[in-house]
Amino acid sequence: MRKIILFTLILSTTIGYSQRRYAANRYFNEYAYKKSAELYEILYKKGDSSQTILSRLGDSYYFNIEPKKAEKWYKKMMDNYELPSISPEHIFRYAQVLKSNGKVKESDTWLRKLKEVKGDDSRAIALDNNEDYFVNYTNKEKTFVNIHNLSSNTEYSDFGGFIYGDKLYFASTRPEGTKYDKKLYKWNDQPYLNMYTSKEIFDNLNHVLDVDNVEKLISVNTRYHESNAILTSDGNTMYFTRDNYDGRKLRGDEKRVTHLKVYKAKKENGIWGEIKELPFNNNDYSCGHPALSPDEKTLYFVSDMPGGIGATDIYKVAINEDGSYGEVQNLGKTINTEGREMFPYVGSNDVLYFASDGHLGLGALDVFESKRNNGQYTNPVNLGSPVNGPLDDFAFVINEELSSGFFSSNREGGKGDDDIYSFLIYRCKEDITGVITDKKTGKPISEVIVRLMDEEGKQVAQQITKADGKYMFKQVDCDKIFTIVASKEDYRNATKATTTLDVDKKSIIQDLQLESLIVEDQIVIRPIYFDFDLYNIREDAEYELEHIVSVLKNHPEMVIKIESHTDSRGTKDYNRKLSDRRAKSTRDYILSRGITPERIQSAIGYGEDQLLNHCDDANQKKCSKEEHQLNRRSYFYIVKGGDNVKVTNQKE
Repeated sequence: MRKIILFTLILSTTIGYSQRRYAANRYFNEYAYKKSAELYEILYKKGDSSQTILSRLGDSYYFNIEPKKAEKWYKKMMDNYELPSISPEHIFRYAQVLKSNGKVKESDTWLRKLKEVKGDDSRAIALDNNEDYFVNYTNKEKTFVNIHNLSSNTEYSDFGGFIYGDKLYFASTRPEGTKYDKKLYKWNDQPYLNMYTSKEIFDNLNHVLDVDNVEKLISVNTRYHESNAILTSDGNTMYFTRDNYDGRKLRGDEKRVTHLKVYKAKKENGIWGEIKELPFNNNDYSCGHPALSPDEKTLYFVSDMPGGIGATDIYKVAINEDGSYGEVQNLGKTINTEGREMFPYVGSNDVLYFASDGHLGLGALDVFESKRNNGQYTNPVNLGSPVNGPLDDFAFVINEELSSGFFSSNREGGKGDDDIYSFLIYRCKEDITGVITDKKTGKPISEVIVRLMDEEGKQVAQQITKADGKYMFKQVDCDKIFTIVASKEDYRNATKATTTLDVDKKSIIQDLQLESLIVEDQIVIRPIYFDFDLYNIREDAEYELEHIVSVLKNHPEMVIKIESHTDSRGTKDYNRKLSDRRAKSTRDYILSRGITPERIQSAIGYGEDQLLNHCDDANQKKCSKEEHQLNRRSYFYIVKGGDNVKVTNQKE
């Protein structure tokens, strides 16, 4: 009898264990991770520490975004089983939760172990090329500021969305006080997602973007999931994500798993209707998270369809003129990794924003951007802190025109599972100001034209000084290099390079002094110089010749003559011919700037006859290059002024 009782107890225990394991596996395969975690923990306490139990405990908490609990169970698996027997995906997930829990160095160590197991894994290879990524991403230059948790967020999951006009479209699991509130999604035991709209408002007191007037999109929502809406520019077509629901019941694959699909709705008389699923959907895999290109000719979406690169990839498909769709294309390995790429959004400047846990980040999902260059996507750039952090950051949308946007996150300090945050774009601006004065007298100069030039020499702004000589260029972009050019009739132009690289400065002071070309009754003109045995006009000579041209244009009755010279090296006959060529090239330059030939009386070369120093034939070998240079010059003399001015040729 005792044997029978003992056998019955053993059989009962075995059946109880088998039933729990079967139920746990079923919940896990149906994405009911809360319930699967509870049952797997019971099985572990009953003595089952198999690799399957430990990995699925880690996965259940990993997918429900509980990184501390996920780390606990992944660590037990890593401690108790040899590395080759552990899948690359579990090594990666362990590295991810370590990072989310602040253990960055340990996380990187496990990424390197991932490379030992799977040498071609892009997620591990990326670390070799960017070992300082965490510091760099954490200390990103200030771009996104005034991060604000929206007042409309709830204790449930709120995320999204899409900006249209002054409205934000988003998704939420908030209960609505209906019978459907009791029907919970197994993954997280919350109500199903519905879509909502809210109106953007700007809180001037706190200088943050917020929303109010939350309304449910009644004509689109069902009892199951709807999310991720995006509208065409005319506001009459909406693409969105929905469960595979035929209006009566959910449809699933062979394993009874319900997948997501992309749908399109049309607005008629202010009501959304004519809802149709798109042709690339399939009952055996999910498609979702639609996004449109700025010209609305391309639809982007996310899918786990067979043949992809990772867990979920971003795809695109052409929208044809007749409303049909082209061939679905994977965005390729520049964008997609072995991990998850999700929540694409294309800005008005054709920049692709998306969330990924496969590219190097600060933990879990991070937001990245990729620009288009000749039709190809550039390597994704992590947006860094404060948009990204140790947990999930995703669903990034931006209004470039208003320099603001939204993203979603389950970061600490939030109100619910996922919250929507607003941000403003930090537009660093600085003022460049100064006073223009006379170099000799120190007095302010009026009517000076002050121009601000960019690195390419293009004029950005211009001002004319008043009696106080002051100028100010307001709200100039930071992180730029500019040149300030000041010019006035009968003054030598003054230039000064300046940068706006110091973003902490509010104003940059750049005073300039102008040297008068008129001293008493004389016009001061500097000579120009030539290279040895050459007669072409050098760059520094062009600068001086422009002053000559300016003087001639400002004094239309003036006539000048040009005299050119050489040093003593070479024969007298050769030097006479060389100086003559220098005089002619000087004259030709002035004529090329719009001065008529009759304004130049003569252009004559004097060879080495008028040396300025002791560097004659007897002493030429004793002279330095600089001393010889002084003799290779052109002078300018006024032979007719009209205003009775004389010329002074300065020696440098």
